[in-house]
Amino acid sequence: MAPKLLPLPSSSSILKLFFILYLTVHCPSYATGHNYGDALRKSLLFFEGQRSGKLPPDQRLKWRRDSALKDGSASGLDLTGGYYDAGDNIKFGFPMAFTTTLLSWGVIDFGKNMGPELKHAVKAVRWATDYLLKVTSVKGTVYVQVGDALSDHNCWERPEDMDTSRAVYKIDTSHPGSDVAGETAAALAAASIVFRKRDPNYSRILLDRAVSVFKFADKHRGAYSNSLRSAVCPFYCDVNGYQDELLWGAAWLHKASRRREYREYIVRNEEVLGAGDSINEFGWDNKHAGINVLISKEVLMGKADYFKSFQQNADNFICSLTPGISNPNVQYSPGGLIFKAGASNMQHVTSLSFLLLAYSNYLSHSNKIIHCGQQSASASTLRHLAKRQVDYILGDNPLRMSYMVGYGSKFPLRIHHRGSSLPSVKAHPSHIGCKDGSRYFNSPNPNPNLLVGAVVGGPNSSDAFPDSRPFFQESEPTTYINAPLVGLLAYFWAHPNL
Repeated sequence: MAPKLLPLPSSSSILKLFFILYLTVHCPSYATGHNYGDALRKSLLFFEGQRSGKLPPDQRLKWRRDSALKDGSASGLDLTGGYYDAGDNIKFGFPMAFTTTLLSWGVIDFGKNMGPELKHAVKAVRWATDYLLKVTSVKGTVYVQVGDALSDHNCWERPEDMDTSRAVYKIDTSHPGSDVAGETAAALAAASIVFRKRDPNYSRILLDRAVSVFKFADKHRGAYSNSLRSAVCPFYCDVNGYQDELLWGAAWLHKASRRREYREYIVRNEEVLGAGDSINEFGWDNKHAGINVLISKEVLMGKADYFKSFQQNADNFICSLTPGISNPNVQYSPGGLIFKAGASNMQHVTSLSFLLLAYSNYLSHSNKIIHCGQQSASASTLRHLAKRQVDYILGDNPLRMSYMVGYGSKFPLRIHHRGSSLPSVKAHPSHIGCKDGSRYFNSPNPNPNLLVGAVVGGPNSSDAFPDSRPFFQESEPTTYINAPLVGLLAYFWAHPNL
């Protein structure tokens, strides 16, 4: 039976008490409070550590230097800039675009809570969108990757020293990639909202490009991993299919432009593109839960009954995720961390928690709760679950370890990250070659450079964490772990005593 929205009862405190009791029994507290403002500042500083290209004068992470200044030049292009996705030196377009979308969503929904850090969040978005405009500058083409992943992963060297192939990979009308193009359109559209009042001309450029890229994605359908398998697989191979990215792109274009054509596209393609599939999945490869939550805001505000099924899917997502409310389809560690099988679990923790918080706000503003069978979930329930995940990341866990580098007294010291683990250019000005970095990779010593704000892949299902570079599944940070966390930290900074 599908969940139904009910009017918010005056006795909603009973639901809150039930959930707090559940957390007390199943997720014991390990700390008394956190400095969310400090964590927010550091989470944004991390993006400066991931910058590629010519660094600006206001660069705050000083051990980084300019890198990859000739990207695209062999093909007559300027593809400098953007972000390295993780601990390697490749620019993967798919996760970079998703990172941009989530950073933008965080600013849109929670920018008012960011205080002085808002300017840094906006800069983080623009560093990405400036690059996305470059890779979409040729109509009917998107440059989706710079660098050969196999040769890069065969080396352990600083981005400033790169001497591996900087091959450029693209999708076009003959080699489609609706997934990465759809996500890129979503990123550009979401960012256009961020800059609508801050820089109207730039906002218009972003939205116009989003429209063009989406048309290309929709007209020339196909998965980019079929067109570029040897380059993008197994690193960012599209396992989930491209259909969700088309709905996702249309949803953000509808939100940014308010054009009827995107509303009609969403309604017309809802079943064809599988809006009800994988409702409790959300990440760079699977947008289903995000689509449903994003679109549901209009339904909850009483503006779009034609999107009612998306809101029902979003309710199902909440019911599947909330412990103690129904039979959750998501595993939790003994310490209370959301856990999904595969590498880099924290990407699921932060992205799903972001959706919980965003949906809680939509519920609160519409004065609604969700009915899950015989029990209910209120906006307060969702916020507490999201906060529990954030607090776990910051140190409320069995190891009493913060999984954000530089936050708290105990955090990962040997993260799987080339620039962090090798001596900086200032400390070691001479070139460090491809294989010369191996001794630093294999060293038991802590990394010499703190990648402040980086959140690593995190502990396993038993809350154990090795803090070792070779265990990349647990020790590697990524931009798409941090991107959803920015909005979460901003909200809890403004509301620390929930």
